Amino acid sequence: MASYQFPEADTPTIDEAYSTLLNKLLLTRGLTTKEAAKEFLNPNYNTGLHDFSLLHEIDKAVVRIEEAITNQEKIAIFSDYDCDGIPGAVVLHDLFKAIKYDNFINYIPHRHYEGFGLSIEAIDKLAEQDVKLIITIDCGTSNIKEVAHAKERGVDVIVTDHHEPEETLPEAVAVVNPKLGEYPFPDLCGAAVAFKLAEAVLAKVAHELVEGFEKWWLDMVGIATVADMVPLVGENRVLAAYGLKVLRKSRRPGLQQLLKKARINQLFLSEEDIGFTIGPRINAASRMDNPEDAFYMLSEKDLTKAAEWVEHLEKLNQERKTEVALMTKDLHKRLEAMEEIPMVLVMGHTEWRPSLVGLAANKLAEEYKRPVFLWGTDGNGVYKGSCRSGGTASVVKLMQSVSDVFIEHGGHHASGGFSVKNDFIFNFGEILNEAMKELGDDAVADEEVVVDAEITLSEVNQLLVNDLKALSPFGTGNPQPVFVIRNVKPESVAMFGKSNDHCKLTLLDEDRKLEAITFFKKPDQYTKEPKPNISCDLIAHVEESFFMGRKQIRLRIIDII
Repeated sequence: MASYQFPEADTPTIDEAYSTLLNKLLLTRGLTTKEAAKEFLNPNYNTGLHDFSLLHEIDKAVVRIEEAITNQEKIAIFSDYDCDGIPGAVVLHDLFKAIKYDNFINYIPHRHYEGFGLSIEAIDKLAEQDVKLIITIDCGTSNIKEVAHAKERGVDVIVTDHHEPEETLPEAVAVVNPKLGEYPFPDLCGAAVAFKLAEAVLAKVAHELVEGFEKWWLDMVGIATVADMVPLVGENRVLAAYGLKVLRKSRRPGLQQLLKKARINQLFLSEEDIGFTIGPRINAASRMDNPEDAFYMLSEKDLTKAAEWVEHLEKLNQERKTEVALMTKDLHKRLEAMEEIPMVLVMGHTEWRPSLVGLAANKLAEEYKRPVFLWGTDGNGVYKGSCRSGGTASVVKLMQSVSDVFIEHGGHHASGGFSVKNDFIFNFGEILNEAMKELGDDAVADEEVVVDAEITLSEVNQLLVNDLKALSPFGTGNPQPVFVIRNVKPESVAMFGKSNDHCKLTLLDEDRKLEAITFFKKPDQYTKEPKPNISCDLIAHVEESFFMGRKQIRLRIIDII
């Protein structure tokens, strides 16, 4: 169960030009000087980004790409299948199209059958297509064996990636990774590294583009930076901020059609729209079908074709929702048949997609307030799954305590992923429940929520929203501010939505009505169940919504206490 750290009553002022609240919010983000606050509030493209030439071995990568272009060699852009790799693939696709080099292909491995990163099979397939150079995006740093195999097949590899490097690197032409060498900011996402490579190529290779044309590709970098949950500070803050600016003007027909179908005004697109609309549809392609479908939607220039890809992804996303709903229904039936609910819920099915079980695990963990481990099987028959903590224990601590059971495992205290050795799958639940008992209090990971400020209902207004806009975009490393509003008496408490699975409180502030909402939560799932005319304290975000053309300032409830 979450605990709350409330703010001190008095806080020092960083800059009198800012409101009292904005000063307080800057301080909670560790910004204690005028200079630091000014730099944070005013992301600058020209001064806030580091020179691409500082990236490890990027000069070697550019020399090899230039050689491939000169010799008309076939290039393969090999990207990961997620919401970082696919936008990154679009960046390099657009680069080669822009410099009028057409002897290249995009290759995105199938999530279910090929898995993450380079594979021997994919390299053989590309070698048979006469590919002479592979450029990876968002993968490759750990593919030592695969890069060696490519070399044997006469295929050079340039790795662009952002994952943690191991002691030994692959023998690639170049390994371009911000976590290697002395690059000043190690936390770029994969698409941002690809963008840096594109900048480097444009600086060396002859082209007819106007200066700054590459900034149009920042829409892809913005999507990936937000969706891949890298820290939104430093260089990432600049890339996310400018990425959102470009997204609001993006000419990509696929993006425009996707937003139109989702009833999102492109001019007011936010990081939340990336997280809840764009990202899920890109990921639906790899979860439900072919990841290249999302790539085509983003890269297609023809309006009619782009609209067809959007319809296809929308259909896949609906199928994903249906499949998760059926999985959740099956899980509830199993739980109802149990005489006693165990401390750790562990269930699976050989026909479940590992890419979907995390969504169902999240629902169960929230509902039953305990760790949930769900598994399915991938295309190679490996038992893979996802886990969620339910706020009561660290899934990482649980998995570490029985590490021999897993082929691999990892994640954070609240969520993770794993694959289980065949010998342990049938008593996997017993093993985890026994581990939970043995760990006892050591299994607990305190989920403390830091409340930034105490405000009143009357302070939930446009001035506050303007301060929040100055602090955005929000995400990992720059969380959306959390507020507490004391002694609130809801006028009404109701459920809304097609399936009545969202909660809404109507609040009165003198002659004004405010809405406070939560998606996929019932009133009895808060710490304190809200009831009309009964006083309670709200823990919430403040947001500005433009849904269906209706501008509204509202509260997004985190908890009621």
